[in-house]
Amino acid sequence: MNLRRKFFFSFLIFILLGGSFFGGFYFGKLQCKICPPEEIDFSLFWEAYHKLQEKFVDKGKIDIQKIIYGAISGMAKSLGDPYTVFYTPEEAKKFKEDIRGSFEGIGAEIGMRKGQLVIVAPLENSPAQKAGLRPGDKIIKINGILTVDLTLDEAVNLIRGPKGTEVTLTIFREGWDQPKEFKITRALIKVPSVKFEIKKTLTGEEIAYIKIFHFSENTSQDFNLIAHDEILKRGLKKIILDLRNNPGGILQEAENIASWFLKKDQVIVIVEGKTKEEHRTKIDGKFSDYPIVILINNGSASGSEIVAAALRDNRGVIIVGEKSFGKGSVQEQETLRDESLLKITTAKWLTPKGQYISDLGLEPDVLVKMTEEDYEAERDPQLEKAIEIIKNL
Repeated sequence: MNLRRKFFFSFLIFILLGGSFFGGFYFGKLQCKICPPEEIDFSLFWEAYHKLQEKFVDKGKIDIQKIIYGAISGMAKSLGDPYTVFYTPEEAKKFKEDIRGSFEGIGAEIGMRKGQLVIVAPLENSPAQKAGLRPGDKIIKINGILTVDLTLDEAVNLIRGPKGTEVTLTIFREGWDQPKEFKITRALIKVPSVKFEIKKTLTGEEIAYIKIFHFSENTSQDFNLIAHDEILKRGLKKIILDLRNNPGGILQEAENIASWFLKKDQVIVIVEGKTKEEHRTKIDGKFSDYPIVILINNGSASGSEIVAAALRDNRGVIIVGEKSFGKGSVQEQETLRDESLLKITTAKWLTPKGQYISDLGLEPDVLVKMTEEDYEAERDPQLEKAIEIIKNL
């Protein structure tokens, strides 16, 4: 009787434990939205982690959080895409400050071109611009550290820093025999979004001149004020849109600006990710019939290329200046549970006529180059050419 009772209780415990396990497994599968893929064996990761814990000589330097962040960063880096990057919570905070248009550093958009770290665009009135950095400058060293093995994110972290501190960039520019060093003092960078001026032709005709520095959270709002208060109220009828040294920014903001210059239902951009989508205008833009000339250079990237291409493909708007940078991808931000952040390339974009411009850039209709003498004398032959063209439109 005791033996039967023991067997009964053992069997009952087995049933309860088994039910708990399989029930928990089943409901866990239903409720776990972020579970390790069954086909991936993570035992190698844990094996390496335990070997580090077991054998590394300086146990005090083992920081579990840094190990996890390093692993995630390496995972993003392994994709070979310079725009897919991981930010720690501290780095994510700085990145979000950039989007809002206020941060500490030298004030230059940095990018990768064919594996080489380059200046995409120095920002208006920034230490980088005042030091003489130009779009397309190749960054060979940062404080003596060769950039050849650095990721874009690592390079940006080395260049940025508290205001008042210095960073030395070793720069090579097309036409130079050898690199030169630029010692730049970092500052608080407050990036303007949009600037408006009135330009006059030789006959006294007034032209609206709009320079968009980048596409931040406030660009549409700033542009709307200028459009209503400066252009429509004044009765100006011609516009020069300056997108030089505009490194891009938020896709939706770029689309909002392009919409001002297009008719209803025209294609602004084609976004090709998991699906292919045509982003179209919803209404007739207030400036859809205005004569327009666009200025670009090799510091014009991403969102500024989208706007220029949309107006060129839909309206045949004349583009003046130099070939643009050529960034044809779209990124999304994913904030993780501890406020760290993944910026992920989720799609590529094409012009309304289906051109993919990554690493190619947009060719201007009228090529006008800026020479060393132009920069030194603060001449702007590109703007002069735009004024010359628009007076006859």
